[in-house]
Amino acid sequence: MPSGYFSQPILFLIEVLFGLYMGIVALRIIMQWARWEYHNPLVQLIIRATQIPVKFLRRFIPPLGRWDTATVVLLFALAILKLLLMALLLPNLLNIVFILRLAVADIFSLFITLFSASIIIQVILSWIQPHNSDNPITPLISRMNAPLLRPLRQRLPAMGGLDLSPLIALLGLQLLNMLVLPLLTGGL
Repeated sequence: MPSGYFSQPILFLIEVLFGLYMGIVALRIIMQWARWEYHNPLVQLIIRATQIPVKFLRRFIPPLGRWDTATVVLLFALAILKLLLMALLLPNLLNIVFILRLAVADIFSLFITLFSASIIIQVILSWIQPHNSDNPITPLISRMNAPLLRPLRQRLPAMGGLDLSPLIALLGLQLLNMLVLPLLTGGL
């Protein structure tokens, strides 16, 4: 594979394209976990974008309880495929154990990023839109973030209408990221 001039743009494209699709697949997992409303336009987009590979994998991989194992396997397969493609350009990634560890770290980091972004979006939407808005994203994000924010809101003292739970959740997510990622990547 080419190195030097073309390797950085190719690595960038691999990272962006796989990152976007992995984000959609991760949202499908979150969608099931947070029990998003099926008829929401964003949920329909996520389902349509991931239906073909998930439907194929479901023929071989049964669900575990209420979890769609095929979607989880798809996310891991995409992470491993992304890293294998990057290994063609970066020969130091050729160790399979290292690739598996990086795949787990990549997925962990993806979920931290998705939850952090959703909290920031929820805060911004609360500033610019009333609570009874017809925005289809608002109820999805609220359901997604509720398990993180509800316990914090219950433990925080009343602050005169100021909700600090999103800030504390963001700090906690970033701290968790800083503590766990070095363990998964071996300190890289």
